[in-house]
Amino acid sequence: MQELNGEKTSKVKKERTPMPEQPAEERKKNFNEVALGYAKEDALAEASRCLSCKEPKCVEGCPVNVDIPGFIKLVCEEDFAGAIEKIKGTNTLPAICGRVCPQETQCEALCVLGKKGQPVAIGRLERFCADYERKQGVKVPEIPKPTGKKVAVVGSGPAGLTAAADLAKLGHKVTVFESLHKAGGVLSYGIPEFRLPKEIVRQEVEYIQQLGVEFKSNYIIGRIKTLDELCDEFDAIFLGTGAGLPSFMGIPGENFNGVYSANEFLTRVNLMKAYDSEYDTRVRLGKHVVVVGGGNVAMDAARSALRLGAEEVSIVYRRGEDEMPARREEIEHAKEEGITFRLLTNPVRILGDEKFNATAVECIKMELGEPDKSGRRSPVPVEGSEFTIPADVVVIAIGTSPNPMIFKGSEGL
Repeated sequence: MQELNGEKTSKVKKERTPMPEQPAEERKKNFNEVALGYAKEDALAEASRCLSCKEPKCVEGCPVNVDIPGFIKLVCEEDFAGAIEKIKGTNTLPAICGRVCPQETQCEALCVLGKKGQPVAIGRLERFCADYERKQGVKVPEIPKPTGKKVAVVGSGPAGLTAAADLAKLGHKVTVFESLHKAGGVLSYGIPEFRLPKEIVRQEVEYIQQLGVEFKSNYIIGRIKTLDELCDEFDAIFLGTGAGLPSFMGIPGENFNGVYSANEFLTRVNLMKAYDSEYDTRVRLGKHVVVVGGGNVAMDAARSALRLGAEEVSIVYRRGEDEMPARREEIEHAKEEGITFRLLTNPVRILGDEKFNATAVECIKMELGEPDKSGRRSPVPVEGSEFTIPADVVVIAIGTSPNPMIFKGSEGL
């Protein structure tokens, strides 16, 4: 890795340019986007920190190999149109990735500046360029002559959208099948408005439609058509169905009223707009909400519950904060908003009343033992440490798995 030396390096600010945000006391009462985005001056200041490494490690950390020094150089030159064009050479969804991609474990983790200070805020600069393009008007690239090949894409989440766009740019006829009524997958039903405004998702989908991609919503593969039937109609099939099957703990009381999987809870809030009084979608508005889990989905559910009016929201996680898989930024935002973190704590059962409504969660304290297969230390129960947390809504956010419905009727695959 390039050494931190030379005249340019000595002049670079160690601290990155702060991202303007809604104050915590204001944002926890609304679903508007928390991070407000860089102004032009912010973007230029942050872009000037880039060392333009001859062998940029940041590009190696990017899953789609965006030319990061190249687009940042164009930002420094105030050629924002050129910068977004360079980004979109390999990344179809820059406005989305600039907001929710985990840059801190990918491109930014390999930034040379991170050895002695904070890495360049690559994601924030990507978002700035994408937002600039949205304001100026998105340009659709020229589409090559049709190849005559037809491709089916099953699922319209980030993987499906990216595959559909890349295939369309090659001249193939692409049809995307989406089981829900709106395209976007987890971008639409999972990630809250305050992290990823749905208007941005809509615009990104619209851009892909302008590439010639056809979307078929409310279309469940495995029920309306099988994969075998798709094989008869298309030259190739891309499966991008995500992980929509929620996991539960298997503890007593998970069938009580007021107990949700994070998938259902967030779908009701995000896709079905349960937070908006103009929509008819129902979601239980709890005063005391417990969210089980330590990932980004748990943070999203907890922060959404707070915005729905909960008096107290607790995140219950069986390991410590250092082991939490959620992005550090999301953990800090949740803390700033007043979410209670009950760490080294594990639910053992959910308590309810005579009408089968959840009333509390019985938990046990944990301590960390030896590392497991994931490399994280395994939680071990502390005998005799049981206690209860009041809860009229419980959200289980401990992971998901692929929905097997897609293979119905095509069991041989």
